[in-house]
Amino acid sequence: MVKFIESELVLLKKEIDEMWTLVYNQLDRAGESVLTLDRELAQQVLVHERRVNAFELKIDSDVEDIIALYTPVAIDLRFVLAMLKINTNLERLGDFAEGIARFALEEKELTLDADFIKSLRLEEMIRQMLDMFELAKRALQEENQELATSVFAKDQVLDDINAGASRLLADYIVRHPDSALSCLNLASVFRKLERAGDHITNIAEEIVFYIDAKVLKHHKNVDEGYPKN
Repeated sequence: MVKFIESELVLLKKEIDEMWTLVYNQLDRAGESVLTLDRELAQQVLVHERRVNAFELKIDSDVEDIIALYTPVAIDLRFVLAMLKINTNLERLGDFAEGIARFALEEKELTLDADFIKSLRLEEMIRQMLDMFELAKRALQEENQELATSVFAKDQVLDDINAGASRLLADYIVRHPDSALSCLNLASVFRKLERAGDHITNIAEEIVFYIDAKVLKHHKNVDEGYPKN
């Protein structure tokens, strides 16, 4: 039974890794489509969103089967629960990628000043969000708690950029009321990027939840007792 559940957990982790890659590509394409107003790229994001949703359902079903067939306990159960919650957050990130890409489809031509766009730090925010996502993935692959917790500080950068962009866009609307719709649509992109950061932070927390149990188990084996506080 132990051998069977170990192989199932390896497969589950592989599926999460594949889902992660799919969602990363979605976010990367969505960000690029906003920066370049590439409608074809944005359309690709919308088409692939169905794959994200289908993958989420597949992983959910596999988790249910593992729990029903093997009744995992202790660290195995924590791992399965962490993967289940990570899967949910990955699907939500896929939703945000779709929402971000829609900006490129709705904006025929960006009328905002190029220097103003640069001052909003949009490209920096997209890159920071993708870096957070990659860092969280490495943390899971390497089972590195320090990498996972380093994600939290990076999320603050996204919050700061979003807050600054909101103020700048509000001021721009006052001075250029004819650009109000573009500004509001762009503000929505910033908000989705900020919310994406929140979900990546949630994922990092689940990784810590799982890794912390492993660390505690190893300490227990060494000390032949409960870990010291």
